[in-house]
Amino acid sequence: MKSDTEIRWLGHSAFSMKLPSGKQLLIDPFLSQNPMTPDLYKHPKHVDAIFLTHGHEDHVGDTLEIAKETGCKVFGQVELIGLLRKHGLSDAAAVGFNKGGTVTFDDVSVTMVHAQHSSSYAGEYAGEAAGLVFKVEKDVTFYHMGDTNAFTDLEWIGEFYQPDVVAVPIGDFYTMGPVEAALAVELLNPARVTPIHYGTFPVLTGDPTEFKTLVERDTDAVVVVPKPGELVKV
Repeated sequence: MKSDTEIRWLGHSAFSMKLPSGKQLLIDPFLSQNPMTPDLYKHPKHVDAIFLTHGHEDHVGDTLEIAKETGCKVFGQVELIGLLRKHGLSDAAAVGFNKGGTVTFDDVSVTMVHAQHSSSYAGEYAGEAAGLVFKVEKDVTFYHMGDTNAFTDLEWIGEFYQPDVVAVPIGDFYTMGPVEAALAVELLNPARVTPIHYGTFPVLTGDPTEFKTLVERDTDAVVVVPKPGELVKV
């Protein structure tokens, strides 16, 4: 499909999204300390909203600094947003919602869905981890799975939200590895997938080549493997 939305992988689980209106979103902006993020994208100056899947440092990343500098909104699970407020996020920027809930920003609606993972921030409980489904009006639907393993409700998520592109963690150790991630894709049945959360640190050994081979052998999905800083072809 031809999309007017630009989805750019910034390394690890971080993405930027430029909406058709020109608004700029960040997802899990672990940037300045991310060894995979190109220097050009480590310190964004124009951000309209940040969306978080959960509270771990390699996902919250630079959220507080970016929100302070840009005045952007920050969306995430209610307990996590409460913790970020304790650490300096302004009330005006804070938007907490929860699984099954949908928020609207500009011309995108974002629904929080289930993920199987833990969540904490600064040593405190940060609610449950989640995935996020971004549905851009009359354009693309992008599903960021967050950190998770495979679970059977992925089949329902795929049928109900019908994502065009899915970001799938494959690194192993903290999330599922390539074999289980390929099973997750089989359950979701999307058109395109891109692997994330691998290679950032030595422990994240998941191989995108293995993932691509398994997915394209067993499903009709096309696997897109961008380099950090490149657009994800939609």
